[in-house]
Amino acid sequence: MLKTRIITALVLLAVLLPILFLLPPIYIGGFFLVALLAAAWEWSRLLAPEAGRAAWIYALFCLAIILFLLGMQNASWQFALLLLAVIFWFFVAPFILAKGMNLTLQKLRPFYVVLGLILLPATWIALVFLRELGLIFLLSAMALVWVADIGAYFVGKAFGKHKLAVQISPGKSIEGAVGGLILCYVYAFSCVYFLSFESTLFGAWAIRFGWVPMFMMVTVLAAFSIFGDLFESQLKRLAGVKDSSHLLPGHGGVLDRVDALIPTMPIAALLAGFV
Repeated sequence: MLKTRIITALVLLAVLLPILFLLPPIYIGGFFLVALLAAAWEWSRLLAPEAGRAAWIYALFCLAIILFLLGMQNASWQFALLLLAVIFWFFVAPFILAKGMNLTLQKLRPFYVVLGLILLPATWIALVFLRELGLIFLLSAMALVWVADIGAYFVGKAFGKHKLAVQISPGKSIEGAVGGLILCYVYAFSCVYFLSFESTLFGAWAIRFGWVPMFMMVTVLAAFSIFGDLFESQLKRLAGVKDSSHLLPGHGGVLDRVDALIPTMPIAALLAGFV
């Protein structure tokens, strides 16, 4: 299993690194588009495992929304989609997560169908926008999610005693979440200290608003990375599956890899708009 995970990760890196550092920015937009269309396909199959061709049609609907937004000369449409996604994460997702497993996927299926058509295109728009601000700007924002996950895993494994969401994800602990947050603080401070201020979201916020607002922003992003992970875990449990798919051998599906990016990237994009 570990060997398979490593091989898959190496193949992905072999594809992604040249796209990031050697090719024009449009290629990374294409890479993200392929990834999010795969995530849309998985999302549809979670809602209806027997979807078949309908899952591909759902992915094409996501593509149509993205193409529509790109075709609009007025960026306010893209901003509206980002804002709609962020409103969901702040004001609706907490109530859904609070329900734990006391939900029925059959009743909520129409809601989740529409939700995916908002969240997935919004994530792509956010990633592309952050890339336009600079490659380091994008990677530093994405890396915060991975730092939070790594910190939560190791601290939770060593000290985790109090479950964070036992019904949804029994392996997650409050201690792990706190550990991930602390590591995110260290990471953000390091970005500001060692990189030029304007090259990262954290540096830009530290310059414009000060250190305290910057660390508050980090807290929000780290918290919603957990929300994204829990939200997908809840959806998988409601669907009765362990992984969103088997597209990435040893890693599950694309959704399993990007779940924490789905809330954090739109939030990061809106926050970047203030600097």
